[in-house]
Amino acid sequence: MDSEQESINSYNSRDSLGQVPHTYVPSATTAGPRVRSGSRAGSDLSSTTGRSDRLRLVPTETVRSLQELGVSPVVPIPDVNAPTTVGTGTAIFPEEYTMETPTGLVPVATLQSLGRTQSGTLAATRTRTRRQVVPTDDADSGSDEKKISHGSDDVAGTGRPGTAGTGLVDDDAEAVPEYDPEIEFVTFVTNDPQNPHNWSLFTRWLYTILLSVLVISVAYGSACITGGLGTVSAKYHVSNEVSILTCSLMVIGFSLGPLIWSPVSDLYGRRIAYFASLGLYVIFNIPCALAPNIGCLLACRFLCGVWASSGLCLVGGSIADMFPPETRGRAIAFFAYAPYCGPVFGPLVNGFISVSTKRMDLIFWVNMAFAGVMWIIVAFIPETFAPVILKSRAAKLRRETGNPKIMTEQEAQGLSVREMVRACLLRPLYLAVTEPVLDLMCFYVCLIYSLLYAFFFAYPVIFGELYGYKDNIIGLMFIPILIGASVALATTTFCENQYIKITKRRNPTPEDRLLGAMIGAPFAAIALWILGATAYKHIIWVGPASSGLVFGYGMVLIYYSLNNYIIDCYAIYASSALATKVFLRSAGGAAFPLFTEQMYHKLGLQWASWLLAFISTAMVLIPFAFYYYGKTLRAKLSKKNYAFSGME
Repeated sequence: MDSEQESINSYNSRDSLGQVPHTYVPSATTAGPRVRSGSRAGSDLSSTTGRSDRLRLVPTETVRSLQELGVSPVVPIPDVNAPTTVGTGTAIFPEEYTMETPTGLVPVATLQSLGRTQSGTLAATRTRTRRQVVPTDDADSGSDEKKISHGSDDVAGTGRPGTAGTGLVDDDAEAVPEYDPEIEFVTFVTNDPQNPHNWSLFTRWLYTILLSVLVISVAYGSACITGGLGTVSAKYHVSNEVSILTCSLMVIGFSLGPLIWSPVSDLYGRRIAYFASLGLYVIFNIPCALAPNIGCLLACRFLCGVWASSGLCLVGGSIADMFPPETRGRAIAFFAYAPYCGPVFGPLVNGFISVSTKRMDLIFWVNMAFAGVMWIIVAFIPETFAPVILKSRAAKLRRETGNPKIMTEQEAQGLSVREMVRACLLRPLYLAVTEPVLDLMCFYVCLIYSLLYAFFFAYPVIFGELYGYKDNIIGLMFIPILIGASVALATTTFCENQYIKITKRRNPTPEDRLLGAMIGAPFAAIALWILGATAYKHIIWVGPASSGLVFGYGMVLIYYSLNNYIIDCYAIYASSALATKVFLRSAGGAAFPLFTEQMYHKLGLQWASWLLAFISTAMVLIPFAFYYYGKTLRAKLSKKNYAFSGME
């Protein structure tokens, strides 16, 4: 064999070295064979020494070993954190990012022998022109040359008609990939220390808490100015309505930012996405503090929302990266808690700043300091996104072995810009238009999130105009919301335990996730009835303030429960469904502050609250209706079954 020969997959053979199938790869050194960490065997097959064309053996998985690990001909639904391109229903090995194998290499030919020749129900047809790029980042050869082949009959000179190799780019986004059988997918090895699931429980929970604090800091930034709107009006001589835009525009930025940071996370990892976005967020607080006019302030606040949105759209994924599905519910509950409690700290902290100093710039300096500390802390959290970890490992193995066909399935499929745009922008819009079930659930989440921001502008009217309190005391009225939300966080443990009991008795359905929403839904409505009924001057302030306690409890339970329900209902396109939720939720959160104050002035303190209470009471029926009739409604209203059961 000459030194330029590519790897020869020997998945059908067994040799004397441990009876394990191997791949022959060219050795890049003149020394003896190097065996990868975790390899079970290795040997130098060259008959000569001191030559650069020596070959060595790298063990790979067999049909039997994969079957022992539970791999079957049926392609499972990708995990919610699968890469965008792999999560579209065209993967043949979606387990790659969650499975540990003894060798860390799974040949495509072995998967094909198992029956993994096409994914889902998509037709395996390819009639369009293909382009193949084989990454050859071999450090030893020093060559950046890429192997490119055009045509539909022969791929990269393999002589195999109709088989696609790596870096596949195809106009037909729905076609099923046909891989070169010699490609080997990289997985984690058994007990792999780089697998986030294998980190110690203390480490994973420490990172979970730190990332949740990051979400709090981002959400705090959106509402920080609500504690000092008067400082904005005084500095720029604008109306209170224009000052409110400094809050609304940042929340609108939250809805658009994921279009940037989700693809960045897919391609380069969560760590880089956090570092770049939060760095920009910290920097853009400077022009917010020093803005010469209101236009500059509004523009910078919008951009702050775009940059900071990574903390809202990626942290849930980072937490899920570290916990398997059966235990991630409790960790995700902290993520559900953070974006609803973060904004409460805004008026609580900055009410005192505005009253004592009357300085708008100090509000933003404090926000910048909080964001800066979290930026530094998060920079030290290691990468948690399995596809990026394995992509880095694949590149290292290609350099060490000289085998250009060791890669991840994301690399094998190729990163199509069209598919990125489709998954991050078009598919969420498509789901919003075609899925009434998703719309109804997102509308409910939107209502709860909007009511939270409505409280920020209802409380100043009630406690400021009715009781004559200043911003610092008004901020203290938000403490009951934090207390209620914290109690709800404890209640999520009960909900998770009930769900686990269900999974032990039978296969769970998405509707089993609605327990939390059914518990919390009445509380959100009750809170608004209390707020309206106690908004009288002769009633002590404890009455309306207690509404926050009830609202905080219901708010977190509803969001936690519906978030899990949406993921389970739209498991195939979970990330797109969640993107739809984020967009609609942020739109509502941005809109409500613009009319809440006027509504309370026009309708009165009682009827303004009761109008929202009537709407919230009607919405209470949603989780109960879907719990009992959800499966039937999804069957009638949805275009297709996107849930796990839809792939069975």
